[in-house]
Amino acid sequence: MLFPTLTFHVFFLLVFAANRALARLRGSLADWRRIMLLVASWIFYGWWDPRFVGLLVVSSGWNWLFGRLLANRPPARSHARLALLWLAVLGNLGVLGWFKYANFLADQVGFSLGQVVLPVGISFFTFQGLSYVIDVYNGRTRPARLLDLTLLMSFFPHLVAGPIVRPAHLLPQLAHPPRLGRQEAAACLVLILWGTIKKAVIANDLSVGLVDPVFANPAGHSSTDLALAAYGYAVQIYCDFSAYTDMAIGLAGLLGFRFPRNFDQPYRAASLQDFWRRWHISLSSWLRDYLYIGAFGGSRQALWRTCLALLGTMVLGGLWHGASWNFVIWGALHGGVLVIERLWQQLRPQAAPRLPAWAGVLVTFHIVTLGWIFFRCTAFDGAVDYIAGIAALRGGTATMATPWVLGLIAAGMACHFGPPRAVQHVARRMAALPGWAIGIGGALLLLIIEGLRGGGVAPFIYFQF
Repeated sequence: MLFPTLTFHVFFLLVFAANRALARLRGSLADWRRIMLLVASWIFYGWWDPRFVGLLVVSSGWNWLFGRLLANRPPARSHARLALLWLAVLGNLGVLGWFKYANFLADQVGFSLGQVVLPVGISFFTFQGLSYVIDVYNGRTRPARLLDLTLLMSFFPHLVAGPIVRPAHLLPQLAHPPRLGRQEAAACLVLILWGTIKKAVIANDLSVGLVDPVFANPAGHSSTDLALAAYGYAVQIYCDFSAYTDMAIGLAGLLGFRFPRNFDQPYRAASLQDFWRRWHISLSSWLRDYLYIGAFGGSRQALWRTCLALLGTMVLGGLWHGASWNFVIWGALHGGVLVIERLWQQLRPQAAPRLPAWAGVLVTFHIVTLGWIFFRCTAFDGAVDYIAGIAALRGGTATMATPWVLGLIAAGMACHFGPPRAVQHVARRMAALPGWAIGIGGALLLLIIEGLRGGGVAPFIYFQF
């Protein structure tokens, strides 16, 4: 079930109405609202493949059980608690490893396992479970009821592509009835419509009209087309993924929940470190807190070990995205540049000149775009051939540089570089309108979007992770 489709719109209207009706219940009856949201989330997830709803339930039960065991174990018995934590973590990673990496590892040794189907969003709900048991172990969150934890891991707005919402952020919200004022509702609607435009018009049409044809046949296109498609993919993946999180934040907000921001104009970054403070913030902060600092020690150690921690974190972050050497190389590229930046910060001579901010933005954007080529290509050889095709300055007509494609790239960059608080400004204006005007305006905008986009809506890029 995809967000910008009629099926989902009907589904969400029913869930929204039920959520508003059940929000009036108090005491023990308030659980019925959570039960309704949980069942709705299972229906949403089971729309792709109902078999994996059971996996989601088992994963939630596993993490709930170990959360209780960790909470009941006296802190003085640190070895026992650590053993329980490792067992909980290995259980989560074992499930993720089987579904996501078994075929890849088997292929490396020349063994066939058949086709292991990858459940949609398994990386996201596994990270939700991991953060819960680790936070209980560290005392950052209290053990939750089974109902609450299962809803945390299953909640449909963020289930299949994030943002990764920390337990300490979402669990307390489950205990409170939803409060949705006119201003908040307007902001949520603007986010949903904004995300729909970015996904259904810009990302979809860039994929069909430029990115997919060029990446499918790099040898048949000029260097200009190859470079244009690389830039086009940088715009596509931003519009696609930020659109999902915009819609997820807006949908959760209409149901009474607040999600953290997940993008902050990442292509404005003047360094790769700054890029990762702005891109997929919930994942980058998760990797920082639980892997870079929690597992590798962070920057509280010798410089060489800090550099190894940076590189290891980014390689594992790349591998999190998928079982492919291209993702490992993508992560290693980012990790290597982060190491260079860290070394330059620590060892730079005091008199060394600094890059102007605009130059830092330009260099960072092109490093990120180079990495996106590995991210988009399905094989290492294909990525190398693609980059070689650009470097060869192969002549020929730029057949893909149509006015529509160039307009979409320009529109995508305008969405990215627009005023940071544009959504809030539009929401304030919208909140002042009568309800009937908001309804008619929203319906007309959806009709315009429907007319502009091509047939069908492609799955979000991050669904595969």
